[in-house]
Amino acid sequence: MDVSPIALKRRAQKIHRILAETYPYAVAELDFRNPFELLVATVLSAQTTDVRVNLTTPALFARYPDARSLAEAPEDELQEMIRPTGFFRAKSRSLLALATRIVDDFDGAVPGRLEDLVTLPGVGRKTANVVLANAFGVPGISVDTHFGRLSRRFGWTTEEDPVKVESDVAALFERKDWTMLSHRVIFHGRRVCHAKKPACGVCPVAALCPSYGEGEVDAAKARKLLKYELAPGREDLHRRMLEGASRAELLAAGHTLSA
Repeated sequence: MDVSPIALKRRAQKIHRILAETYPYAVAELDFRNPFELLVATVLSAQTTDVRVNLTTPALFARYPDARSLAEAPEDELQEMIRPTGFFRAKSRSLLALATRIVDDFDGAVPGRLEDLVTLPGVGRKTANVVLANAFGVPGISVDTHFGRLSRRFGWTTEEDPVKVESDVAALFERKDWTMLSHRVIFHGRRVCHAKKPACGVCPVAALCPSYGEGEVDAAKARKLLKYELAPGREDLHRRMLEGASRAELLAAGHTLSA
């Protein structure tokens, strides 16, 4: 059923409020300490998991802590270090090229403007928005596969093109909410609203979702589909995350943060 623009906006904002209550701990799931590390990690995250990237980057950043050192990295050595993230040859070429551009055109510092970031090799609008939002504090919507899928399921857009999805969704929310909206929607997509079989029966926004019923509606069966901290048997991890434990604290306590 078609809804008016006002009704769509109200429903979208209700969904966001529920997701905010469900995932008060939502953050960027890539580990980083500065814009350079986040940029590299985001490039590496293509076609792999954030968990895999987070296992790879500590050694990488210890060896190449900035754009200047990365630009001078031997390609074969770089490829070997990032091999676990997949597509390591293409990714190594992108990293070497973008590091060189940062050194040559931006004096070694990652630029803080969208129009500059998207000129870097291997950096599209999604990657640029991730870096701006999380390293520079510039509100942005990061349209990855999860965000695009849920935006269509929620009825926020019918578009497939990420730029058009971003535009449609941006019109429904205040700019100040864009970054956290991205984190919460992506969290929900990874944990509950899966691509192949969403856990509709235990979804906190089921009553507001026009796509309810595409997945498993039986609560007991749906609960078994939950991932990460919501998965059965990980109640202690979920409790600690709700209490505000950091990723470092959770790892130190022996929790695995993978699905």
